[in-house]
Amino acid sequence: MSSSALHQTNLRERLAKLAPSSRLELVHRLRTAAPIAQALPEVWFEKPDPEDQLRLFCFPYAGSGASVFRPWQDAMPDGVKLIPAHLPGRDERAAHPPTRTLSAQVEQMHHAIEPLLDRPFALFGHSMGALLAFELARALRESGSPRPLRLFLSAFRAPHLPNPNFTIHHLPDEVLKTVLLKDGTAPEIVHNVDIMRALLPTLRADFELCETYCHEEQPPLDVPIRAFGGLQDVRVPATDLEPWREHTSRDFALQTFTGDHFFVHSARDLLVTHLVDDLTACLAHL
Repeated sequence: MSSSALHQTNLRERLAKLAPSSRLELVHRLRTAAPIAQALPEVWFEKPDPEDQLRLFCFPYAGSGASVFRPWQDAMPDGVKLIPAHLPGRDERAAHPPTRTLSAQVEQMHHAIEPLLDRPFALFGHSMGALLAFELARALRESGSPRPLRLFLSAFRAPHLPNPNFTIHHLPDEVLKTVLLKDGTAPEIVHNVDIMRALLPTLRADFELCETYCHEEQPPLDVPIRAFGGLQDVRVPATDLEPWREHTSRDFALQTFTGDHFFVHSARDLLVTHLVDDLTACLAHL
């Protein structure tokens, strides 16, 4: 392993061990003090094992990063490698400005993921990540790249539906914090001045990316879609998840869990169990 790759691995391991508050404080220090390394790609994925049978690429919700998915790997079935997307503006990409438009973000992701599609794969995204995964799947189809075996879309309304919520990326800090609390963000995060100073720039960019998204009608994907939602999610009810079935010509299933918009944490074990069951079925047919 090269010294650069070793450094990246050590940095990822150190970040994964930090408490969420410590990670966000580190993000703020990196963003304000570290020069942007222009040689680094804006989006990158960890180098996979050539022996992987199936790869699960994961995309985070607004304001979060690859570290969200760290605890999931141990639950994956043998042969499945979980590979989170490292997006600008978070974790070790904190010195890079976050991307503010979906088209630019998908273009970056497409470029980064293309060399890793030599094995069967699936895509998972939560909230903003679901929109990124969906549009990436469409970009892969347009370019003639391999298609995913599954598209797992969590806590984001079907993309052709109008946004029923008022836009929030432009709100004053204190009003935005109130919205975050209502959505289920932990009070100890929202009320921590240092954490919010680190988090708000990326959150605003991510919210802008989602709120300025303009859906383009295209034929349904030839990919099975699994949608997930939280029963207490005030922003994305199940009635906004069911219409995802219109975006696949294959089979569709919707599963809801007890929890708010962040059931990805509170119902993590149940959610991951559903993913594992579906991925195990995929492995059986490879």
